[in-house]
Amino acid sequence: MGSQTYSTQDVGWGPTGGGEVAHVYLCSEPEAWKVGPTGDPRTPVFQGRIACANVLSDLYAMGITECDNMLMLLSVSQKMTDEEREKIMPLIIKGFRDAAEDGGTSVTGGQTVLNPWIIVGGVATVVCQPNEFIMPDSAVPGDVLVLTKPLGTQVAVNAHQWLDNPDRWNKIKLVVSKEDVELAYQEAMFSMAMLNRTAASLMHTFNAHAATDITGFGILGHAQNLAKQQRSEVSFVIHNLPIIAKMAAISKACGNRFGLLQGTSPETSGGLLICLPREQAARFCAEIKSPKYGEGHQAWIIGIVEKGNQTARIIDKPRIIEVMPRGATASPQDNNSSTSPEAAS
Repeated sequence: MGSQTYSTQDVGWGPTGGGEVAHVYLCSEPEAWKVGPTGDPRTPVFQGRIACANVLSDLYAMGITECDNMLMLLSVSQKMTDEEREKIMPLIIKGFRDAAEDGGTSVTGGQTVLNPWIIVGGVATVVCQPNEFIMPDSAVPGDVLVLTKPLGTQVAVNAHQWLDNPDRWNKIKLVVSKEDVELAYQEAMFSMAMLNRTAASLMHTFNAHAATDITGFGILGHAQNLAKQQRSEVSFVIHNLPIIAKMAAISKACGNRFGLLQGTSPETSGGLLICLPREQAARFCAEIKSPKYGEGHQAWIIGIVEKGNQTARIIDKPRIIEVMPRGATASPQDNNSSTSPEAAS
């Protein structure tokens, strides 16, 4: 889902990428994600955190780092026993609230209903001044594209489910080990649960011209949506795809069923795709890794902005950057967060 924004006065700003309408008063549309009961008590907490991070990303994509208020929307599965509800739902709520607190805000209300599935989502609102957000429409030829989280979360989660499905596992066991899948799954969970708040703040520091968050339409879909909203005659060309290690191999082994290398694989709570001046991009990528922002932040230069007709594309043979999960041993060429603009040209 995209976000919807409203204004107390019409100042002439029109629709922006992904169905967004940018005005002074910003209200993030409800974001909802189905989640399933699990025997791992940590997973419901992560599901809550991921849902909250996903909601907040609509604000972060416009460089907004503060959220005035959050509502939590929750549906409880009718198929769960009373015992399951009592164990699982408080953990999901805790994860959502914890992530909100990490974002400097709090959950002040919401709604809970019964439903066939567990669904968790929310609404984030903020009232801000024009200098506190960045309109996503000012990319110019010569800018470069930066991505702040690796791709491949859907593949990682599916591969983890296939560990218990012999038919599915047999299709990928020649290209990946069970340990690889476990590490990739953990990395996906940490990545999805991480807020894009630091990246949003650095958008101001390094003079970002436009941005969007990567979710259900995949990297290419969101790049296309963003390109359509630019005021200048530009197009986006993606040369590099940072992907959680071994997920590209899994996608190929499955006949590219996920569309990962084509840029159409959905992501949940993905990173920000940011258009930055060429001279600022490498500095952005270096700065976001600073320990002062906490562990795990990364960024990669993945493409360029050139003169064009408001389109986006991935080159025929993009460079795959294997992003090693936390706890794995990285080779020298992996996790190259400061891929130069020249390498993307």
